[in-house]
Amino acid sequence: TEEERMEGKGPRSRSRRSWIWNQFFVIEEYAGPEPVLIGRLHTDMDRNDGRTKYVLRGEGAGSVFVIDEKTGNIHVTKPLDREEKDEYRLIATATDRQTDRALEPSSQFIIRVQDINDNPPVFDEGPYSAMVPEMANIGTSIIQVTATDADDPTYGNSAKLVYTLVQGQQYFSVDPQTGILRTAVPDMDRETQDQYLVVLQAKDMGGHLGGLSGTTTVTVRLTDVNDNPPRFTQSMWSFSVSELAIPGAEIGRISATDADLGENAKLDYTILEGETGDTFNITGVNQEAVITLNKAVDYESRSSYSFSVEVLNPIVDPRFLRRGPFKDRASIRVAVLDADEPPRFSRARYHMDVSENCPPACTVGRVSAVDPDTGLTNNIRFSIDPQSDPEALFRITPDTGLITTAMELDREREHWHNITVIATQRGQRSLFVRIFVPTQIQTSATAAADQRKVSRVLIAIETLDLNDNAPELDRQYTTAMCDSSSIGQVVQVLRAIDRDEGGNDSTVYFSIPPDLVLLSQLQPLSRSPSSTLTLHVPLVLRDGTSGLTSTGTVTVSVCPCLRGGARAVCLPQQSTLPSPGLSTAALLAILACVATLLAVSALSLSLRRQKRDSLSPLEEDDGGGEADTAAFDIAALQSPRGAYGGVMGFGANWVPGMEAARGAPGTGGPSLALRVGEFLRLRLAQVTFDPSQPPYDSVQVYGLEGTGSRAGSLSSLESEGEKDTEKEDWGAGLEEWGPQFHKLAQLFKDREKEREDKEKIEEGAKKEKETAEEPEKKEKKEGGDQAGED
Repeated sequence: TEEERMEGKGPRSRSRRSWIWNQFFVIEEYAGPEPVLIGRLHTDMDRNDGRTKYVLRGEGAGSVFVIDEKTGNIHVTKPLDREEKDEYRLIATATDRQTDRALEPSSQFIIRVQDINDNPPVFDEGPYSAMVPEMANIGTSIIQVTATDADDPTYGNSAKLVYTLVQGQQYFSVDPQTGILRTAVPDMDRETQDQYLVVLQAKDMGGHLGGLSGTTTVTVRLTDVNDNPPRFTQSMWSFSVSELAIPGAEIGRISATDADLGENAKLDYTILEGETGDTFNITGVNQEAVITLNKAVDYESRSSYSFSVEVLNPIVDPRFLRRGPFKDRASIRVAVLDADEPPRFSRARYHMDVSENCPPACTVGRVSAVDPDTGLTNNIRFSIDPQSDPEALFRITPDTGLITTAMELDREREHWHNITVIATQRGQRSLFVRIFVPTQIQTSATAAADQRKVSRVLIAIETLDLNDNAPELDRQYTTAMCDSSSIGQVVQVLRAIDRDEGGNDSTVYFSIPPDLVLLSQLQPLSRSPSSTLTLHVPLVLRDGTSGLTSTGTVTVSVCPCLRGGARAVCLPQQSTLPSPGLSTAALLAILACVATLLAVSALSLSLRRQKRDSLSPLEEDDGGGEADTAAFDIAALQSPRGAYGGVMGFGANWVPGMEAARGAPGTGGPSLALRVGEFLRLRLAQVTFDPSQPPYDSVQVYGLEGTGSRAGSLSSLESEGEKDTEKEDWGAGLEEWGPQFHKLAQLFKDREKEREDKEKIEEGAKKEKETAEEPEKKEKKEGGDQAGED
């Protein structure tokens, strides 16, 4: 065995190891003058010959605990605190002092610190605060407090706690074991005392004498419940209001009290139904109520009002209904004060009517007013507010209130007239002032106070309609008809309007004077530019109900058409009238476009010059592009006559010299530009009105670059010499394009004239400068010659 190996002997019988061994205890906080013996280690192998050595290892060995190597006595060197460490685990070994060999295997033992009552109870979460409703029943739980004791709860009663009340026993109680605080009385009233301070104690040793204790405080606040009814601060209230007060005016304030808080103190005020009806309103504001006027009062009708007001809690706790109703009443008396009121009209608004075209002084209606204080009407004067009748269309009789017209009214001009009539009350009061002077009494003066009261009323006057307007055309009609139109063909459908009320429902008869009726068919017109015929056809319109008549004019243009038919499509004609004037905005836009084109042209010329200068004079074109005409047969495009012969009017049978026979452009016959314009207008009319034509048309313009082309060169590379010798005349030939281009041609002419004027001004300035500098140069020259001679 292990023990036999330790002895170095073979297997033989020996005595069992025997330690004098027990669990050791040491009392905490125990202190003496010398180390305290707490136990002894001993083995049977110790023969008391001094060869056995006891060794102690483990927690606190050598510092807290020491052992006598010879005897095995264990001592504690300082006081121990069980709350810091309640046990120590140590290892004891018995060895041979000479050989230092273990006589027995090492063994572990425990030294326990024995508790004493050295720690008082502690309330870790104190002080406490809690709430409980007022008037709570006895035994209502408020809060539970808990104390802790650091002593050993398994040893003795050092940690056994008991809870007691030190302060507040009159209103509260505490459970000694659980620490639950409860109410002890049922009538704790918040309105009497809303907060209590309770002192609790926790004592160990089961509460017996000699135990340690700790205390804490609990602040108990009573929460409010609705246990108090509202009460008016006084039972009778008196107020007064002027009869001139407007609805919404405040009459007075009343107040009530409620000892509760928050929602429990909320008050509702109500005017009890009675003789007041809906004359007054009441509105609660906190614990006050505002009484306001709901509708006007009249002193002459009633001089005072009496009514009752009730206040109550909208939220009531049924537990406290035994205390009586949670409401209160008070009496209110309101006296109406007499005032000098303005006149009162018989109506709040008047509606009157009068026929149009009625001669002046035509009666419209009558207004009336009374003095509410006296009931009289003879002290009231009427007038019309000038701002409501700026044209003075109406008059009113000051004494009687009769309204009449001042001039004839026209319903079609203005249907309604809203005027304001002013009623003024006049009264004279004499005030006699007596001045007392020694030895005499003298009446000094009589002062008259003119007090005026004014009221207003709105009068809506409707102008009644009379059938006094003849029918008339709804617009100015301008139409066209073909010279080939037949008799009975519809030229234009006319519409008439009548400005009278309901006038558009009556029949209107149209007629043309008999001497202008066309009885025969029109003769076809020639195709010359002046072949259009304009007719101004007069019409007579007659109202079938009233017989009133009016005249109108329809402008009819008779022109040659593309085809005879129901719809007139006039051929394009050269207008002899000047082109319609352009607005300022259009002229500015055209000028801006021209300036932009000039700038772009100048930039393009500059870029082409740079490009030409950068090219080598020996470079040759490799072909292709516009000059490459091998893939096309453009023989037909060598002359504009071949390309445009049929279009321009030359025809397919054109031969050289025929153009000269017809007359060159600008001398005899129509110019080429004019014929192009006629052709384009003709094609546009055909495409627009002929359903057999395609939806669009295009004219392909081709030009041949090269020698002999009438179109000239289209190349972007031009000779600078050509530019200098042949300056392009902007706007040349635009007059020949028709009236539409007259304005643009004029713009170009004005620009060219401005440029020439500018050049003349610059040239004149240059000459003046040279003339001014010539004397100076002459003087310098003479001065130089004289210096040379010297």
